[in-house]
Order: sequence, then structure tokens, then C-alpha cells
Amino acid sequence: MAKIQAASFIYTSDCKSFPYRNISAAISIPRLIKGSQISIPLQLRTTFEDETIIVPNLPQNKKSKADDFTGPDPLVIAKLYEILEGISDRVEMHKNVGEQRNNWNSLLLTSINSITLAAATMAAMAAATNIVGDAALALKISSTTLYLGATGMLSIMNKIQPSQLAEEQRNAARLFKNLGTQIEKLIAIGNPTAQDVKIMMEKVLALDKAYLLPLLGKMLEKYPSKVEPAIWWPEARRRQRKETTDLSNGWNFKLEGTMGEIIKVMKKNDKEDYLRLGEKALKIHKALAVSGPFLTGLAALGTTFVGHGSLPVMVGVFGGALATIVNTFEHAAQVGMVLELYRSNAGFFKFMEESIESNLLEKDVNRRENGELFELKVALQLGRSLSELRDLANISARDDGDIEEFASKLF
Repeated sequence: MAKIQAASFIYTSDCKSFPYRNISAAISIPRLIKGSQISIPLQLRTTFEDETIIVPNLPQNKKSKADDFTGPDPLVIAKLYEILEGISDRVEMHKNVGEQRNNWNSLLLTSINSITLAAATMAAMAAATNIVGDAALALKISSTTLYLGATGMLSIMNKIQPSQLAEEQRNAARLFKNLGTQIEKLIAIGNPTAQDVKIMMEKVLALDKAYLLPLLGKMLEKYPSKVEPAIWWPEARRRQRKETTDLSNGWNFKLEGTMGEIIKVMKKNDKEDYLRLGEKALKIHKALAVSGPFLTGLAALGTTFVGHGSLPVMVGVFGGALATIVNTFEHAAQVGMVLELYRSNAGFFKFMEESIESNLLEKDVNRRENGELFELKVALQLGRSLSELRDLANISARDDGDIEEFASKLF
């Protein structure tokens, strides 16, 4: 039984100090039964000036579940950072090569047009009546030589298409930056595994294959027989599981229906429209690529017969002027770049189709991307709000896919 004695406060009228308080406590422990053993916890004694407080030891906290959590594998993180470093290097390389090839386009265009106009001027001077003899012969030879040089340079330029090469490198730099952002996000908020490392490596190699750096040797076909969407992602290899009716992970049957209708609209309108425009650009591209060297070669042939009538002079001068116009339209307007842009846009919609289909075909919803996040990502990529995306899907479902509106509002 405990006895507690407390002294009352003592006040002194002539003292300006604060009141003094004294608290003492005594604990009496009952007699123990002989032979019994009782363990008494140790006590902590804390002293604050004149006060003594006796505090019993607190029980130790049990180990929480968070202590059992193990972070991501350091080796996996190290591998992802190595991939990220390689991606950063590729971004810089593609950026530099793109700027270089864009400079090629400008410099070659200016040089070839200058040579062509100089050759046409010399052909006209050689046909002048007051220039005869060796002077006229020198002008004819110089004009023919310049035309032949312009023909060769223009043929090479049309073969490699610097403007198209520059657009390829710009696309590659943008896609590598996007991939680097995905890896940074995975490291920051995810728990990466060895499978994630494998997937990222496949994406890097697929981009390397789609957008080549070497100029000599294997290049992307500049004049294909048919325009196909650009492919820069690895082939999806997801296994299908047994279908279940209980959806989760942010997915429901309405969302699956919405995504299915979006695929129909993109495939029917957006992708087909860019492929159609790409076919038109390809026809113009081929015609201009053949016309330029043909006109400069014809002008070179005409200059060799200058002095034998008016027709050779007309061919030599007018052919050079027309070749300059064709060359300027082809390379200053960057028709090759426009063709590559159409291919890239068609590839973007094909990529979105495969991304949506891979999620819908995966019957194990836990292996899908989160449904709500995926819907938000699709809406942002198409330049729509969530309500606009759902309205588009509803209209497509109501009209059985026969809709004129494009899925994308960005391009």
C-alpha cells in the first residue's frame, strides 16, 4: 500500500522569489510469500532541480512491418542507370547528327543552285553574237562542266535526302528522351526488377534499329514502294490468361469498351489519313528526285551544241533555270522531311493501337497498366480531356465506327 505525503505551498511575504514546491513519494511493497519470485522492472530516475520523478521503463516497440521491407535490388538500379547513361549519350549523338545533316541540306541546296545558275549564264553568254572563237568555246566547256557537276551532286543529294535524315534524327532524339524519362520515373516511384531491365534494353535496341546513325551502308529506304508506319518499339509478347469477369486495377467493362472504340477511330481515320497523305508525298518526292538531275543533264547536253542554232541555247539556259526551281522546291520545301513526318505520325497511332490492344488482350488485370492512369495517358496523347475521350467513344459506338471525327486533336 502506498503512502503519499505532500507538503503545502509555503509563501513568504517579504520574499520576491517564486513559490517553492516540494513533492515526495514513498512506495511500500507488501511482504512477499516465502519462496516466491517477482521480477520488478528497473526504474529511471530523473531529477529536475528539487523534484524527483520516478518513471518506469517503457516496453520496447515491436518490430514494424516496414522494417521487413527490402528496397529494390541495387544491381537492378545500377543496370537501369547504365541504360540511362547510354540513352543520354544517344540523345546527344542523334541531336548533333541531325543538326549536321540539316546543315548539309542548306549548304548543298545553295551550292547546287549557284552552280546551275552559273552554268546557265555561261551558256547564254556563249551564244552571244559578239563572243566568238576561243572565248565562246571556253564558256561552252565551263557551262557543260558545271552542269555535269551539278547533276552528280544533285543525284547524291536526292539519294541521301539530308532533310529526311535530319527529321529521322530529331524523331530519334525525342523518342530516346521519352524512354529516359520512363526509366527515371520507374526508379523514382517504382520497384524495378530484372524484367524491367530486359524490357528497357529491348526498347533501346528497337530504337537503334529504327533510326540508324551511319550514313553509309544500310539506311532507311527513302523511296519505298509503299508508305508504311514507322516502327520504333519491340514486338509485344504478352501471354493471355484465363478470362475473368471480376475486373480490378482500375479497369471495368465500360473502360474496355471505350478503349476499343478509340482503336477503331484511330485506325479508320487518323492512321489511314496520314498514310494517304504519305502516298501523295511519296509520288511528289519521286517525281522531283528524278526531274532535277534529268533537267541538269539535259541542259549539259544542250550546252555542247551551243552555236548550232537557237534550240541548244534554249535547252541549256531554260533547262538550268527549270532545274533550279525543281531543286529549290524539293529541298527547300523539304519534301523528304514531310514524307518522314507522315510516316512517323502514322507510326504513332499504330503504337497507340498496339499499346491499347496489349492491355485489353491481357486477361490478368494485375499485369495491365492501371486503368485510370492508362485512360489519362491516352487522353493526353490525343489532346483530349477525359470527358471528350468518352464522348468520342460513345459517338463511335452509336454510329458503329462510322465517324468522320479524328481521334487526335494535336495533329
